[in-house]
Amino acid sequence: MAIEIVITLAVLLVLGMWALYTAQRLNSLHIRTDAALAQLEATLDRRAAVISALAPELEAIAARAESTELVQGHFDERAARERELSAAIAQRFESRPPVLADAEGRIHLAHRFYNEAVSDTRALRLRPAVKLLRLGGTAKLPEYFELSQIDV
Repeated sequence: MAIEIVITLAVLLVLGMWALYTAQRLNSLHIRTDAALAQLEATLDRRAAVISALAPELEAIAARAESTELVQGHFDERAARERELSAAIAQRFESRPPVLADAEGRIHLAHRFYNEAVSDTRALRLRPAVKLLRLGGTAKLPEYFELSQIDV
């Protein structure tokens, strides 16, 4: 009888430690995802600022893109503004000035880092045991930001 209690307590302890570790890991993944999203927004805003400086005639389009927040669950509006800006850039510049090429390269990197963070977070959040124990808390499941429709 005492051995069964000890074994049960040991199993519960291991399960509790796993749940605690997993919840902490999820928290750090969500923090990483939020930071990557903020960096992606900053790089998109930087490109808009570069465009405003290089081509004053595109300043209104760039300002519309820059003024639209990049928020989880509401990516469509920002993506549409970025597509509009990309089309205007393609029309205005035959070849990209170095500062614009640099800004666009940074966008690709920030986009990749963000989507990798989302992928890691979703992979852990969607595991059956994590869902069953609700270790993700009340945080929304992060969404991917599709940059493929934006020609940068």
